Amino acid sequence: MALRNAFGVVDEFERRVAEYAGSKYAVAVDCCTSAIFLCLKYVKAKRVICPARTYVSVPMAVIHAGAELVLEDFEWRGVYQLKPYEIFDGAKRFTRGMYQGGLHCLSFHTKKILNIGRGGMILTDDERAVRWLKLARYDGRQEKHYGDGDIFCLGWHVYMTPEQAARGLTLLDVLPETNEDQTEDYPDLRSMPVFQCVSAS
Repeated sequence: MALRNAFGVVDEFERRVAEYAGSKYAVAVDCCTSAIFLCLKYVKAKRVICPARTYVSVPMAVIHAGAELVLEDFEWRGVYQLKPYEIFDGAKRFTRGMYQGGLHCLSFHTKKILNIGRGGMILTDDERAVRWLKLARYDGRQEKHYGDGDIFCLGWHVYMTPEQAARGLTLLDVLPETNEDQTEDYPDLRSMPVFQCVSAS
């Protein structure tokens, strides 16, 4: 019972972020990269197009999820789509009403708008996706004491801690309604040896 009560603060943080962003649901995880990875696994992604200029962990998540990576030249600001799936990397955007559908991934890294220090979230209106994502983020099990419940699927150890969620709630209380998208000059990933073998458009 104590574990469920401890994770109640995570539930509340999810509810508050969903209300702020305009989605029906939100699923908290340990970082935006994990959010993207779980979304790719959920949709069983086969071939994913992402910008050649983005943070290095995004294409790595695509590869680790078992999908073919295609790096493409396209400009973006705040958020972009991992084509052709309705998965969005919104690590550089956090403002009221930002949710536009699909699986929208957020970052709460220390450099981001809601700067918990570490953490991420998936916004969605899809209740079925939420059920799978909540199990997948927590080793395939519900938030109960180990041994008190079944393991429902293969999962990953990428949940958000109650301490992170509590900090997020505190910061959310003083966050402005409107926030400008963040910008950053990323190098072209195609110039990095680790990505020399991937497809390019």
